[in-house]
Amino acid sequence: MKTENVSRSVLAAGVGAVLAATALLYAPELAPGLFGDGKPAAPGPAERAVLAANAGAPASLPDLGALIADREQWLKEHPRDEASWAVLGAAYTERGTRLGDTASYPRAERALKRSLELRPADRGNLDAQLGLGVLATARGDWRTARTWGEAVRAKDPKRWSAYPLLIDAYNGLGEYQNAQKALSALEELRTGGAVSARTAQMYRNRGWREDAAVAALDAVGRAESGAEKAAALGRLGDLAWERGEPEEALAEYGKALALVPDHGPAMAGRARALAALGRTDEAVLGYRTVLAKLPLPEYVLEAGELYQSLGLDGDARSQYELLRTRTWVNAEAVLGLFEADHGDPAAAVRRLRAEWARGHRSVQVADALGWALFRSGRPEEALEYAKRATDEGLRSALFTYHRGEIERAVEEYGPARRHLAEALRINPAFSPLLAPKARTAVAALGDPPDELPEELRAERPEPDSTPKPRETPATPAPRAPETSTPRAPETSTPRETPKAADRETPKEG
Repeated sequence: MKTENVSRSVLAAGVGAVLAATALLYAPELAPGLFGDGKPAAPGPAERAVLAANAGAPASLPDLGALIADREQWLKEHPRDEASWAVLGAAYTERGTRLGDTASYPRAERALKRSLELRPADRGNLDAQLGLGVLATARGDWRTARTWGEAVRAKDPKRWSAYPLLIDAYNGLGEYQNAQKALSALEELRTGGAVSARTAQMYRNRGWREDAAVAALDAVGRAESGAEKAAALGRLGDLAWERGEPEEALAEYGKALALVPDHGPAMAGRARALAALGRTDEAVLGYRTVLAKLPLPEYVLEAGELYQSLGLDGDARSQYELLRTRTWVNAEAVLGLFEADHGDPAAAVRRLRAEWARGHRSVQVADALGWALFRSGRPEEALEYAKRATDEGLRSALFTYHRGEIERAVEEYGPARRHLAEALRINPAFSPLLAPKARTAVAALGDPPDELPEELRAERPEPDSTPKPRETPATPAPRAPETSTPRAPETSTPRETPKAADRETPKEG
């Protein structure tokens, strides 16, 4: 294959990081930070991938493939080029996350470690360190990712590409305040579509839906390539879906697919929205298409549950068997939910407790562990985790449904009624299997009682039943006799309009 020999001026700064976005709702997307500022007049595919990375944007898959081929060929002739080893390792990681190809990860690790052998970390090889951090996020090893990210930040606090890595690591560990601080630092150092996308995700995690939509729309407007715009439109579709607006979500996914027809997250989102709209034949076809291209565990589980809801039991069993038998990476929460609902709840508890013990205490893991405990017959213990998942800020219909069912099991009927109804308000079609169960549960709980609960009635003061003495009406004073002396007419003074400085300025709400 002919190599482009990407110019040394473009590769001079090495690989900053290949940054994979967070996802129990969509597939990981690249948000890298690479290389120098030089921009050739007519870049080839490999250089386009480099330049997209330099802008913090995803490269197209053909361009990414061209970059990999280019660096592989170059390194055959220049095996001691540590910057190109770092570039190659980062590109392997991106390909793995974009295609669900975990076989790319060992290759990425070998390339990045080779870069560190040629130029160790203590001699300033920050590129390879960041690459190893992003590889750790792709594998779901959040502690290792945090270690690499913090090491790079300590060496170069103004290296903006360290902060997306830290945001991912902190989110995976459930350290949401640290993630917010990392985002603030990123916003001070960098602007553009990639930063707007990160901001949208942070707003979404805090439950600020309108702000998240505005930031996501800004990311669309700032996108500089078709791949970047498709990723931003897919994010807008995800936000619309989570708000319970499948028609709007479908429109956004359609725009993304018009730009990048094989964009995996948009393909899966489109199938999900079609199912919510009752277009189930199209949804089934959509899931089969996306699973042929991007068989991520969350999509496999979604497809299996849709098939089960439609009575396609054989197809559902095939998807569930795939979840059981394939080796998955960074999928403990998804696999825990699968075991809790369709397999062995006790095994789900063991899996998720191990994840919690590793320090992976995100809201996704908290929700999955709470649900697994509930399904294994321990609702009192489950409630602690369900509250942790829902109280952080993220408005998730699934999390809220799980909490409502757990509260119903422990006979907290008021909160259970409120949370089950809220799940349906957030997204009436959040799950083809669980949304109907939520409606049944709300109907079974019925309307809230007219009377206050006993504990509240006890706090209300009882009316005083002691009879009060009857008061004797007072004798009116004798009225003075009227005189015929005319009264002076009253003069009316016009009311003075207050000056602007004297008006009270209303406080902002």
